[in-house]
Order: sequence, then C-alpha cells, then structure tokens
Amino acid sequence: MKALLRDDSNWGVRDEAFCLAVRSYSGDIAQLLLQHGADPSQRGPDELLPLREAVESGSPALVEALLHNTILGRRPKSELQEMRDLARHWHETGVETELRRRTGSQEPVACTRVQDDEYYSIDEFTLGGTTVRDGHGAILTDLEELLGVRTSFEELMDRALTHTCHDHTAWGRATIQLAGRRDQATWTAAAALRTNPDPSHRLFGAEVLRLTHLFDDRDEDPFAGPALDIFIGWSAEETDPTVLTEVLVALGEHIDPRAEAALLPYAGHPDARVRRAVAQGFSDRSSPPAFSGDARTALLALMADPDAVVRKTACRTVAEARDHNPVFADAMAALLDDADRLVQLAAVYGLALHNDERCVEAARLLGPPQRGSLEEDSYLDAVWRYEWRRDGR
Repeated sequence: MKALLRDDSNWGVRDEAFCLAVRSYSGDIAQLLLQHGADPSQRGPDELLPLREAVESGSPALVEALLHNTILGRRPKSELQEMRDLARHWHETGVETELRRRTGSQEPVACTRVQDDEYYSIDEFTLGGTTVRDGHGAILTDLEELLGVRTSFEELMDRALTHTCHDHTAWGRATIQLAGRRDQATWTAAAALRTNPDPSHRLFGAEVLRLTHLFDDRDEDPFAGPALDIFIGWSAEETDPTVLTEVLVALGEHIDPRAEAALLPYAGHPDARVRRAVAQGFSDRSSPPAFSGDARTALLALMADPDAVVRKTACRTVAEARDHNPVFADAMAALLDDADRLVQLAAVYGLALHNDERCVEAARLLGPPQRGSLEEDSYLDAVWRYEWRRDGR
C-alpha cells in the first residue's frame, strides 16, 4: 500500500479508498491513507462507517480515522458522549464476556495478536462468527480527551495495565496523554512508581517520565534536569530487563556526559534489548566532535554483537555521528559480509555518510531495495547522494 501510494498521483482515489477502508474495518489502512492526503470531508456521512460500529469493533485506529479533524465537526457532543459510554461498557465488561452475551455461544474464543496501527498492536477475539478487538480502553481514553475530561492518573494506568504487553494501544494512549499534561502532579505520580515492586508499574512510570521530557518542546524544559537525575539513579538499581531498557532509552535522549556514563556499564548486558538501548543511546554530541574513548570502544563491540538488531543499531549510531574516525569506517566495511541483509544495508548507509567509496560496490552487489521497504530505500539513497557529492553534480 505504501509503495502504491508513493507511485499514485490520482488524489481522488485516496478519498474513495479511505471510505472503503473504514467500511471494511481496516483502521490501519485508513490511517495510512490519511497520512498520504485522503480527505474524509469529501465523503458524505452515509458513505462512511457509523461511529457506533467503529467503537464496537474495538479498533482505536478505526475510531481515530472517523474522528479525523476534517470531519470531527460533524459529530455533536451528545454523540461523542454516547460513544464514550459505549466504549466504557465494553472496556469494563470485557470483550470475551460481552461477545458471549451477544452471541450466546459457549464455544472457545479464538484470540490472535494483530497490528492495529503503525505503532501499536492489539488482541482480536472471534466467537460465533463475530470478531472484535480489545481496544475499547484506548477508545475511551481518546473520547474522554476530545470531550475535555481529565481522567485520573490511576484510572489511565489501570487501563494500560489491563494488558500485559506494553505495545498495546491502551498502554500507548495512556502514557502519551499523561505525558502531554506536563504538570508536577503527574510527574510526581509517575516518579513514585520507581519503587513499586511490580515491574509493569515501574515500566509505566518510566515511560510517562520519559515521554514527558521527550515531548516537551519548550525552550526551557523544566523536566529535563529532573528526568536525567531520576534515570541515572534508576539505571543503577533496576533489575528487570524490560524496565531497564526503557530507562536506558530515556538516558539516551539526553545529551549529557552523565547519561553516557550511565549507559556504559550495560554495553555487555545479557539481554539484547538492553544492549540495543545502549547502542542507540550513545551520542558524539556529548563530547563533540567525537565519541569519548569508552563510547567508541563500546560501539565497536556492539557492531560485532551476536544479535543482528544490536549490530544494525550500533552501525546506524556510528553512521549518523560526526565522528568519522577511520576505525568506524573499517568496522562498517566488515559488516558488508554480514549474514543479515539489513545489517549490510546499514553498513552501506554508514559508509556513504562517511564518504567511503566502498559503499558503491557494496550497494551494487546488494541490488535494488525490496519493494515497499522505506528503510532499504533510505539506506541505498545515501549511496546515490554520496556519488552526487563525489562527482560534484
């Protein structure tokens, strides 16, 4: 779909495709079409899926598409309130319970994990020929925000923790909404979770704190200093790998030598997710124009890591840095024979950014990007740009 959208210049088709996507409950495709210029306001209300059906489907992506700002004005406040109450009913009752009530079936419920939008996944339940996703908590959160309702920290956290996977949409909606408040009460509530014995609570608190700082685009970010201080201390005491990964990702978002010092001890951690966070977090901006000696040593080791994603992440960090020490170019050249194609492409990308001629032949051997892969496109585009610079065009 992404490839077709890039190649297609018929803008009117996007609006028709959007209408088809929502009527077939394809919220992810509807979102993609919106990102590429579809205008829902060009369609009549009778051509779109009724909002009630979208809410009952349990797909936050589908509901969000039907609440796009170009058509939100069509929705009276009373309808939004009614849909909020409907979403709350599904959330509090539970998808499986409500499905059994509606279908009368006592058969086993089939449950699968599916991608609901570009960033989040969700559980999809099927019973008696009816399929519903369990995103009603996230839908409720979105509708409350549209109605100007300030839901408590505790209730939003409870909605997130209903789901065991933190890549669930309900988790993402809750942490993003809380982080957007940027107030001391929310910060204090999230920081207090640092000592909670339950790792899922600590993870929720860490993500809210991280996003509070990350999303604050004010010139004077009042949470920058407190965030760095809390995450430095937290990294030294956290034992759960998932929570530790979130804490280290947060540290990597700070340009400060203290953040680098806190990352270094985990470059050899047994969990690949932790090592990936370390590789992603190093920055030569902490000690311009080059990495510190310790960071350079760690990155070279991470570029030879047993995990392919760690190798690729470390390679990208080196590629996009201003530190063009020849040792990095040689390390990237060594990855041109890697068993993983994306690692090879990241190495080609890095060599191109470092103006190293070895990228040209390596790109030729790898061949064209896989159709529809924006990541491969971007890596190989860097080689074309290098050749343009080299030839003075």
